[in-house]
Amino acid sequence: MKKIFWTLFVALLIGCKSEKQTEKIELPFYNEETFTAEWIEEDNENYEKIHTIADFQFVDQDGQAITNETFDGKVYVANFFFTLCPTVCPKMEANLSLVQDEFKDNDQVKILSHTVMPWADSVERLKEYALQNDINSDQWHLVTGKQEDLYRMGRLAYFVDEGFGKGVTNLDDFLHTENMVLIDQKRRIRGIYNGTLKLEMRRMMDDIRYLLAKK
Repeated sequence: MKKIFWTLFVALLIGCKSEKQTEKIELPFYNEETFTAEWIEEDNENYEKIHTIADFQFVDQDGQAITNETFDGKVYVANFFFTLCPTVCPKMEANLSLVQDEFKDNDQVKILSHTVMPWADSVERLKEYALQNDINSDQWHLVTGKQEDLYRMGRLAYFVDEGFGKGVTNLDDFLHTENMVLIDQKRRIRGIYNGTLKLEMRRMMDDIRYLLAKK
């Protein structure tokens, strides 16, 4: 009888430990280019000062105007690429396709890919790229616009350029990064990921589910 009791007791302890280990930790906020994680409670005086993505307006692969309002109340992933990139960008595209497939039936999840070569990536070229890669334009927007606007968003809004602000990069220098950022329903940065790694995409998708559940 004692043996049965201790077996049940140990099983209960293991079960509680397993449940505790799988509990999702609250996602942090990121407020500047060093991507220092900050956990800020709603009653904290700095809560209203959390960095939010600035207003923007670009054009996507369908020639549609895409603005910050397109993503109001939604979770989205932002990255920067160019269609002629032979190395890093194809890996990022393949990994973002995993995200697209995972949330294909959820209108609350979007992807926003900015070209860093607007002089080469016209609307027509972006459309061709979208068709070649089975990109669903209802969920995944490939956008172009003025170089200065695109680069400003990348460096000052999303902080994707790790070298920016460290004396090695100017605002108008060529922007090429493998970083992806996760934006919550209130336009705040909640995660940064290496877009070339599938493992990072799995982490991102877990974080997306967490944000959707927290809404």
